[in-house]
Amino acid sequence: MARSTAIGYGDGLMDPPRTADACIGRRHEAAQVRALLGRGRLVTLTGPGGVGKTRLAALAAARTGPAFAGGVVFVDLTELRDGALLPDLVAARLGLRDRSGRSVLRLVVNRLAERPHLLVLDNCEHVVDAAGAFASSVLAGCPRTALLGTSRQSLGVAGEQLFQVLPFEVPPVASSPGDLARSDAVRLLVERASAVRPGFALTPENSAAIGRICRRLDGLPLAIELAAASLRSLSPRQLADRLARLPLPTDDSRLRTAVDWSYSLCSPVERAVWRRASVFAGSFDLPAAEQVCAGPGVAREELLDALDGLLDKSVLLGEEHGDVVRYRMLETIRRRGRELLDDAGERTPVSRGHRDWIDGLTAKADARWAGPGQPALIATLDSARADLRGALEWSLTEPGEAGAVLRIASRLDEYWAFSGRSAECRRWLDRALDATPSDHPDRPRALAFCALHAAWTADLNAAAARLAEAERLTVGTDEALLGYVRAHAAHVGSDERAASLAAGAAAAFRARGDVRRELHPLWILGMCGDDAALRRMLGLCESLGETRYRAMARLGLARLEVEHGDAAVAEDLARAALRDHLTLGAGAGTASVLDVLAWIADRTGDHVRAATLFGTADAPGRAIEPAPEVAGSGPRRVHRASTLAALGPDRFDQAFAAGRGMSPEAAARFALGADGPAADARPGSLTRRQWQVAGMVAEGLSNRDIAAHLVISQRTADTHVHNILDKLGFRTRAQIAAWFAEQSLSLSQLGPQDAAVLAGEVGDLSGFGGRVGDHARSSAGEGGPSPSGGTGELREIGPVSAHRGGQRPLIRGQ
Repeated sequence: MARSTAIGYGDGLMDPPRTADACIGRRHEAAQVRALLGRGRLVTLTGPGGVGKTRLAALAAARTGPAFAGGVVFVDLTELRDGALLPDLVAARLGLRDRSGRSVLRLVVNRLAERPHLLVLDNCEHVVDAAGAFASSVLAGCPRTALLGTSRQSLGVAGEQLFQVLPFEVPPVASSPGDLARSDAVRLLVERASAVRPGFALTPENSAAIGRICRRLDGLPLAIELAAASLRSLSPRQLADRLARLPLPTDDSRLRTAVDWSYSLCSPVERAVWRRASVFAGSFDLPAAEQVCAGPGVAREELLDALDGLLDKSVLLGEEHGDVVRYRMLETIRRRGRELLDDAGERTPVSRGHRDWIDGLTAKADARWAGPGQPALIATLDSARADLRGALEWSLTEPGEAGAVLRIASRLDEYWAFSGRSAECRRWLDRALDATPSDHPDRPRALAFCALHAAWTADLNAAAARLAEAERLTVGTDEALLGYVRAHAAHVGSDERAASLAAGAAAAFRARGDVRRELHPLWILGMCGDDAALRRMLGLCESLGETRYRAMARLGLARLEVEHGDAAVAEDLARAALRDHLTLGAGAGTASVLDVLAWIADRTGDHVRAATLFGTADAPGRAIEPAPEVAGSGPRRVHRASTLAALGPDRFDQAFAAGRGMSPEAAARFALGADGPAADARPGSLTRRQWQVAGMVAEGLSNRDIAAHLVISQRTADTHVHNILDKLGFRTRAQIAAWFAEQSLSLSQLGPQDAAVLAGEVGDLSGFGGRVGDHARSSAGEGGPSPSGGTGELREIGPVSAHRGGQRPLIRGQ
């Protein structure tokens, strides 16, 4: 994605709607929104459906993004039906995974408070109360974070600035072809028409009809796009004549008129697919459509042609994900589809079919979880997350269907836990347990898994209560499962009975041939010091082709090796575990591995690397607080204290900050021993002014702050940051900060000759807080003793030509 339209100048990276890249008009409005964000921290774009609020938000965010060191986080709330899950959705976009049992809202606020962010909340109107409450919490707790919302109504928050998004101005009746060509409404119609009818253009012959179309649709962008799709088979005059025969729309009905016009042009099969596909909360692929949309009036073999027809009419949007095409609807079209579904009397059977599709999908994932297809299963579940929530919500609100939630949520126990979403799973199970009778056959198992996830979030009292409730049930109780939950709760609570309970659970699962369920009790045994259990676990995973537990086994063995065995063996095991986690895209597990790699670096005396790795494990999107097997471990505290003592507070903090600022990709390269972009980037490529700006970026200053400090315009500061990104080959401000800190660390260990060379190349950088360059000269013997009496606090360096005393080079790749 080109940097000019990328949303993500820091840690919080979320792709904007792809339509933002082809946005017509709205440049002036985007500038106005940017100015409002400069005056206040909450701006809500309001207007009717289809007016272009999302596109304007994406464009404004892309233009404003460089001013926020933490980046822009774009969150589409369309999939939400329960406003209580709004913080969870934002947490997922931020990459947060938590096992502390604390409020997800508090975790999100704490993370957003760390650095300036621009948070975009799109499509707030159906959860407006929850969105308003969330915005209030962020504004109160994150003084450097701004919010940009889109909604059909205001959020009702103090300090909210409203910006009404209006339809495009329509050309007057007597407009010439030249005047029409300058109209945004006409430009949009012509561009979208040329996409379905190559060669289509505005001409003197069709200009009058095109003007009539835009006026009839009152310049509403979505209505114009839907109408443009009809120009594949109609001339502009024919389309204008047909629109003229429709009832004159009011302000409230103009979009519905355009949507219903598109519906009228569909074949009976296309109409049925449109209605039924509206039950999908997120995107969907062809197999999902076949299961949910096929039925009376729609044969399976007709479905692909119907989807193609809806794509042609702009009812559906198609996007390639890997080697699969996925379809999605704009929210306005989805809402009308659901109204039409109700009118046809199909809402209940189609919604049940959608739930049954999710039921089957999760059953397949459950049956195949411990096997070679696990990475693909996780990707499938991730892509269906919005529809999973939708299916669970429908089942809870439809009389007699809540039992399905017990079944579906329980069978995904490992997916919930490994993705850091145990708290959400508990909410679904708690609601379903309250809504189902005490003798429901799936209740005992659901109680056990509810207790398990309570333990995952360190809520041991709730875990004990749910376990006790499960133990009172005599029918359908799974003693092996209950034994496993007891063992897990004991492990989280540092109970000395954890090992014996885990051994009993492992033996019970083994006796009945349940290899998958044996794996986690073996892990608990390993964490209690039983390396034989971990080796059995690793062997079972290898035979199954299982990835997640294999990574855990390797990590467990690495932990034992670093404490009691060979550090080189430990590093090999930990790096293999990291590769497993990268295969799964599991940020939470990655944090655990990075942490153990830091222990290894400390043991081998590479303390700068150890501190950097501790930082990577704590980075946004990777840290878990507290992960029982990491944050509560004695070895972690011991190795961190050892590293701190070896480096001293200043150097430790610098290295830690460098690691914490690394992108996930850079952190993985660093941990695996590969040269990352920070190692290859040469400091000498920056000008003196760019050095100053890079240092300020590393300090966490926004572009506005940099401009004020250097007495330059914000646009000039923006340009400096973009040029630094280009020269260093980076994409985010966090990469600049990490690289800058890494260079500073290297200078702290230079001899006088190298420091003198550095001071000559970097030159006078005294403008940066009096610390840059001065320290290089003091290290070279020019300016007196270091502030710390030794290496001191360093902010910046240039190229390093050599290293002393046979030590390892301090900057990788040089």
